[in-house]
Amino acid sequence: MWIIAGLGNPGAKYELTRHNIGFLIIDALAREFSANFNKNFNGLSTKISIENNDCLLLKPQTFMNKSGSSVLGASTFFKVKPQNIIVIHDELDLELGEVRIKLGGGNNGHNGLKDISLKLNNDFIRIRIGIGRPLIKGQEADFVLHNFTDADLEIIEKIIPLSITAIKTIITQDLEKALQSCQIKKI
Repeated sequence: MWIIAGLGNPGAKYELTRHNIGFLIIDALAREFSANFNKNFNGLSTKISIENNDCLLLKPQTFMNKSGSSVLGASTFFKVKPQNIIVIHDELDLELGEVRIKLGGGNNGHNGLKDISLKLNNDFIRIRIGIGRPLIKGQEADFVLHNFTDADLEIIEKIIPLSITAIKTIITQDLEKALQSCQIKKI
């Protein structure tokens, strides 16, 4: 069993903000499998199967800073170890159009990751989606909560299928294969 958690904030107000890139990728994956979400684990979730691997798609509805309770609830219920949890999140330190995969590591000020790490530990897989940095230092909190521009969304539309390929590679092959074949450079 795998848990694939996309991080974001609930509500239409945040739907196309930079912080919600995880939700956008989870929504696209759910559409690919014609899956519908249900409310549970303090979030929205649905089950899919990727080449006979059971997967729970999860969108925590606790707001970003409390994402850990949702991921912990699902992982406890399904007895999923952190190394079988994939968390998709926005990354300020990567340019828009970059996607990176890593196992564990620091949280780099990302409060959603910080909360998950406090609840589980750091041994989960991360798919880091670059959103770039604001032009003015110190405005990161506002930047992540602003909507993508139309030009940004064109890039995001290219990132989504590449991210889904990375997820499938991790699940059907292994993390090492995904690291070799799916380290995506700038679009």
